[in-house]
Amino acid sequence: MRARAVLAVLGSCGVLVSVSQTIVVPLLPLMPGITGSPAADVSWLLTVTLLTGAVFTPLLGRAGDMYGKRRVLLIALGSMVIGSLFCAMSSALPVLIVGRAFQGAAVAVVPLGISILRDELPARRVIPAIALMSSTLGVGAAFGIPAATLVVEYFNWHTMFWICVGLGVLDIILVVLVVPESVVRTSGRFDVLGALGLAAFLVCLLLAVSKAREWGAGPTIALSVAAVAVVPLWVWYELKTVSPLVDLRVSVRPAVLFTNLSALLIGFAFYANSLSTAQLVQEPTWTGYGLGASIVVSGLCLLPGGVAMVLLSPVSGRISAARGPRFSLAIASVLMAVGYVVRLFTSHSIAGIVVGATVVAAGTAIAYSALPALIMHAVPVTETAAANGLNTLMRTVGTAICSTIVATVLTSVTVTDGGRVAPALSAYLIVFAIAGVAAAVAAGLVFLIPARKSAAAS
Repeated sequence: MRARAVLAVLGSCGVLVSVSQTIVVPLLPLMPGITGSPAADVSWLLTVTLLTGAVFTPLLGRAGDMYGKRRVLLIALGSMVIGSLFCAMSSALPVLIVGRAFQGAAVAVVPLGISILRDELPARRVIPAIALMSSTLGVGAAFGIPAATLVVEYFNWHTMFWICVGLGVLDIILVVLVVPESVVRTSGRFDVLGALGLAAFLVCLLLAVSKAREWGAGPTIALSVAAVAVVPLWVWYELKTVSPLVDLRVSVRPAVLFTNLSALLIGFAFYANSLSTAQLVQEPTWTGYGLGASIVVSGLCLLPGGVAMVLLSPVSGRISAARGPRFSLAIASVLMAVGYVVRLFTSHSIAGIVVGATVVAAGTAIAYSALPALIMHAVPVTETAAANGLNTLMRTVGTAICSTIVATVLTSVTVTDGGRVAPALSAYLIVFAIAGVAAAVAAGLVFLIPARKSAAAS
């Protein structure tokens, strides 16, 4: 009974944090008018969340391994509440950006929750539990956008942030009352220089990826060069330090390396589904393929995918327990690729779009459930949170790359009508083809992940 309560509380934390990352998406077209700022500045509401999430997820994961996972989990939840409060109380863009930065840092809740489950649950329940915990990233995103569209349509937009504040405070109370502090700790000192080096690399890389279209070639090249320059210095330092932020010797093991590369591609393929679906059904009818649906309808098109993810997460856990998470990840990647094949031929009706999007979401649920199990089997128990934080980071990098590529394709391949401009149908088909190839490559990488000789948990 206690184990179920711990899982329920941690799962609710994961869903809430994931929802908080995506609820601003339907609001973006309205924000220039609300804040009186240009669209390029408003885009920082997404970019800053991406940056802080990428930087703080591995850092807080490592801190959890060293100083207590529940303690750091509470800090991450507190960051989400503070960020939501900033956004709920102001319409000024600088304040909103600060709030979104705090919300982004809270993504570390998921790898921390996975690590707590590994420490606290009986061995037979660990894989199904971490499958459910990991899938909260996708489930929250799938439900967050439809929920936000309803709020934007029928209520004051601040309402969704006040809801996050209330639910966040409730989750903090529940964690204090229900979730025990893990006694599993890793020794040593926190690697401050390693953290700064990783943060510098990620900021340069993700800014180069996410702002390339807005900033042009000069700044993008400079940031890319800076990111590349940091890598050898950071690697050299991490290899020589006694207590590194990231154990690179473990990270280059095939079981970890190819799982993380698969996570990047899966994150790419998942985000392409979310980005394209809502926009596709809203395209105007004059394009020849657009359905002219409302923002609420576009959000609701993602809802069946969210339901599929909720239903399939425990199923994935059972498959991983019986056949291994490697088998589950292979099935998931193939299913996502098949979903994009379906999407290539079903873009002229809402029913067809929903079917294709739901198939991709189903594959995502299974993949997100399998990835942490693969990582858990490949790293020492004292590094679970840090290693899963790195895996979550790879998904984040995948979504960042996806966002840039999707935006570039949809703004480059267009149709016009009397001065009106919109993405051409072929632009969406290109996006679906690229995402399908990403999922197929992830399926191929699965065969490079060594099969476990024993089903016993590490």
